[in-house]
Amino acid sequence: MAKILVYNNSLNRMETYYRELTDAMPYNVNRTLTVDEFRGSSGSNILWTDRRTMQSWNNFRKLYGKAIFVGFAFKRPWEGGHSNLSQHYAGVAFDVAQNLSEAGRNSMRNLAIRSGYWRYVEPAVDTPRWVHFDDRWIASGYPLTKLGSKGIYVLIAQDALITLGYDTGGLDGVFGNLTRQSVISYQGSNGLTADGIIGDKTWRKLMTDVVGKGSTQTTIL
Repeated sequence: MAKILVYNNSLNRMETYYRELTDAMPYNVNRTLTVDEFRGSSGSNILWTDRRTMQSWNNFRKLYGKAIFVGFAFKRPWEGGHSNLSQHYAGVAFDVAQNLSEAGRNSMRNLAIRSGYWRYVEPAVDTPRWVHFDDRWIASGYPLTKLGSKGIYVLIAQDALITLGYDTGGLDGVFGNLTRQSVISYQGSNGLTADGIIGDKTWRKLMTDVVGKGSTQTTIL
């Protein structure tokens, strides 16, 4: 049984679902993306994404018209596997079509670009053996995150801080006072401006410290 945290972009709220690995992801239509496919190589039973990403998947899958092999989707930061500011840690990215020929991948990639359903489609030169598309919130990196923020990037920050030994009050995707205090403590211990706001410098340091670290005694599993 997996616990799936979903940020509802339309309502600006966090939602929690419990699904078997063989069940469809929340907001998925016609069971074209199961929990197990989304979890992929992650060993975590806590996953997260947002509703917009699931809707983009539904639209693109309908346009493509047949099954899409998902080789890699979600990872928690401490599990590693990608770069420090990877959108896979946000649960909005897919590496797919590893089972297709080069021509098949190019066809899917071009369709993904033309469709307009994804905010970013990686060029073939960077992903020659798969197709990468994602629904990132900003053009590159992670968005500024602070008191009152909600969503998948708050979950990334909370997960990283908790793993590094800072108490955020839980893993809920809501940037409350305890999360702010943990950010201030982390910043103060790492030579950063201790303002409780996660901007570019704090994101880069935080993710450098946690990516690939593995679970710790404080990690919420």
